[in-house]
Amino acid sequence: MTDSPTPLSSAPPTRADAMKGRAWPFEEARRLVARTGEKTPAKGYVLFETGYGPSGLPHIGTFGEVARTTMVRKAFQMLSDVPTRLFAFSDDMDGLRKVPENVPNGEMLAKHIGKPLTSVPDPFGKFDSFGAHNNAMLREFLDRFGFEYEFKSSTALYKAGTFDATLLKVLRAYRAIMDIMLPTLGEERRQTYSPFMPVCAKTGRVLQVPTVETKPDAGTIVYRDEDGSLVETPVTGGACKLQWKIDWAMRWAALEVDYEMSGKDLIDSVKQSSKVVRAIGSRPPEGFTYELFLDENGEKISKSRGNGLTIEEWLKYGTPESLSLFMYQQPKAAKRLHFDVIPRHVDDYLSFVERYPAQNVQQKLDNPAFHIHGRNGPPAPEANGVPFSMLLNLVGVANSLEKDVLWGFISRYAPKASPATNPMLDRLVGHAIAYFRDYVEPTRRFRAPGDMEKAALADLDACLAKLPADASAEDIQNEVYAVGKRHPFPELKAWFQAMYETMFGASQGPRMGSFIALYGIAPTRALIARVLSGEMASKA
Repeated sequence: MTDSPTPLSSAPPTRADAMKGRAWPFEEARRLVARTGEKTPAKGYVLFETGYGPSGLPHIGTFGEVARTTMVRKAFQMLSDVPTRLFAFSDDMDGLRKVPENVPNGEMLAKHIGKPLTSVPDPFGKFDSFGAHNNAMLREFLDRFGFEYEFKSSTALYKAGTFDATLLKVLRAYRAIMDIMLPTLGEERRQTYSPFMPVCAKTGRVLQVPTVETKPDAGTIVYRDEDGSLVETPVTGGACKLQWKIDWAMRWAALEVDYEMSGKDLIDSVKQSSKVVRAIGSRPPEGFTYELFLDENGEKISKSRGNGLTIEEWLKYGTPESLSLFMYQQPKAAKRLHFDVIPRHVDDYLSFVERYPAQNVQQKLDNPAFHIHGRNGPPAPEANGVPFSMLLNLVGVANSLEKDVLWGFISRYAPKASPATNPMLDRLVGHAIAYFRDYVEPTRRFRAPGDMEKAALADLDACLAKLPADASAEDIQNEVYAVGKRHPFPELKAWFQAMYETMFGASQGPRMGSFIALYGIAPTRALIARVLSGEMASKA
């Protein structure tokens, strides 16, 4: 006897449903529920935090951390009534270590090496500092996605005294922290290492100099300045910046952070910062280690190098929802982040949205679209949608980069579709034009068909001539299959590849029945004629 299927439901999933959720955000949320004991912490909320080092322009990895953390936060909100907050924290008091490769006015920036990022002039000339410029870029992007977060600046919190009480705890635990950190350092670094980095009153630089004496009762340290003189300075009020692993731990303690993700490259740092936060009498947050993004060469993406995709580049060629899907899927697996992943994620997102209404509760909770949009689920799928991959082929064969021309084909295929009724599809048309122009057209390589392929294409043309102009995609697809079977291709895959390479100039392509229905039988026959005449191959 088999189990009967779970009945479908149009109601949003309940808390009881979510407690059984198998998706990774629910697994993380349940750990937080256990941490709080389902009680509101003394501070009044559960605090999620994401960290950002504004030493270079924000990249997709930064967005990914906020997006994934938000997914866990939304899952937690389904499981608990405890209020939550999310801090997007910028370590903008960190000293500029090197000049990023992808910003202007590098010579000017080089003169400010070592100064806090919020004291370095903006190379773009738009903001008060380089840190302020990069912070603004981050906030603008997060706002565009509608994230609910509170931006926090390291410089502002240090100078406002928010961290003072915890900085004094770090000073009192100085020896214990040194015992934690020194074994992790090389011999040369040990000689100068100190948890505290004074901000030099003369040069404005964040100094990596040894601490000669600590004075916990006075709240000061004595350090040897770069000119050899001894200087006493308070550790509070922004006069000192902590080394970042100590800073991370201090921030966890001062803000009482409950949850923070980090990349695989920071596993050891998390261990050390967790020891430090315990040394000052606090508890480290729950954490989640995600894998790193790789560029087209399999190398880690970097803010300073500017390799990999930028936020703006993804949004030029794909939808925000497709980027969120990329972040949701397999966070513990290293993923290649390059232009060619965009079309698939655009179409995969549309597919998940289309399936959602008919799914049972458990399937909805497992559907990535649920975690992208939250407990009320994704918007209703648009009727008469067209896959992004097919739009890319349409742009190519229509030989037009004008939206109105492409909508002419779409309207004939789906008479009820329009930019007004199908806003997502209209956005996809614009993305398809940009993606085709920049990344498909330059790589197209048409070839002439061989004798067998010519015979098959002529056969397909004859079959299409017998079909009505409004033939269904399924009927057309059946004819395409039948033609492939009548000719001695080693397998049907070779027949489809022949069509793609001779008609589209690519090794992969759309479902031909659907594409021909969209493009039109008469235009497709004209395209076949151009292939058989050798006109398409001449494009090579």
